Amino acid sequence: MASFLELNTGAKMPVVGLGTWKSPPGQVGEAVKVAIDAGYRHIDCAHVYQNEHEVGEAIQEKLKEGVVQRQDLFIVSKLWCTFHDKSMVKDACKKTLSDLKLDYLDLYLIHWPTGFKAGKEFFPLDGTGNVIPSDTDFLDTWTVMEELVDEGLVKAIGVSNFNHLQIERILNKPGLKHKPAVNQIECHPYLTQEKLTQYCQSKGIVVTAYSPLGSPDRPWAKPEDPSLLEDPRIKEIATKHNKTVAQILIRFPIQRNMVVIPKSVTPKRIIENLQVFDFDLSTAEVSTLLSYNRNWRVCALMSCANHKDYPFAAEF
Repeated sequence: MASFLELNTGAKMPVVGLGTWKSPPGQVGEAVKVAIDAGYRHIDCAHVYQNEHEVGEAIQEKLKEGVVQRQDLFIVSKLWCTFHDKSMVKDACKKTLSDLKLDYLDLYLIHWPTGFKAGKEFFPLDGTGNVIPSDTDFLDTWTVMEELVDEGLVKAIGVSNFNHLQIERILNKPGLKHKPAVNQIECHPYLTQEKLTQYCQSKGIVVTAYSPLGSPDRPWAKPEDPSLLEDPRIKEIATKHNKTVAQILIRFPIQRNMVVIPKSVTPKRIIENLQVFDFDLSTAEVSTLLSYNRNWRVCALMSCANHKDYPFAAEF
């Protein structure tokens, strides 16, 4: 069974969760059911993935069957960028709760630091293909996130894709009531995030690694892009441990004291991705994997590069 990391709230967060970004309707529900049956207790969701309704039905089914109880599960979702306005945060959270058929979330994250113009479009674009920003400040958004905790809608709050300067702004916010519990960031051997991870962990903020396998199914993949799953150097480590490359890539962040959320809709792989607690990478192997860093991002959000809160202009 998955082990846990303790959040600054005292809650225990399972170190392996099922990712659901890009999991298609018609498949995501089955993936969630297979995962819960296999022993996953942490499911990572988001409104923008447009599949929370189906995820919710699957969770409900497993609760009804008695496979798990609600308190055994750790359910995460995220506030999308078009809902940063203070007046919209609570309704966005309630919409997610209603889709997931839950009365609370274990963790709710601000998905990106960048606020977008409110409206039906998730990515409202101007004539030149750039995202139209909102005139919101994520510190104001955070104030309402704190209210969600106080009202019992969510147990913990955090951020995603924030750089260390942006986290610092929250930590230094006058009248701060709840510190971010988690920063969920892209992290894998080609984007090792050492400085940001060290910063977060020094502040008692747990880091969750997304796209640990390099997100091979990302819609904008190019043939010449580097492939973690095909990297012969990582294959060699996998062979040595008699494990798959994916299992090495999932074990790697665990040994860096991170949470990791591999996504799959293939039952065999969902089960395999949790079988990462019966071996250890050596210190040398972890160092070797860290040395493959090339600052290569799957999720660079280039359409927001000119946004005042674009997170990736800073070094970390």
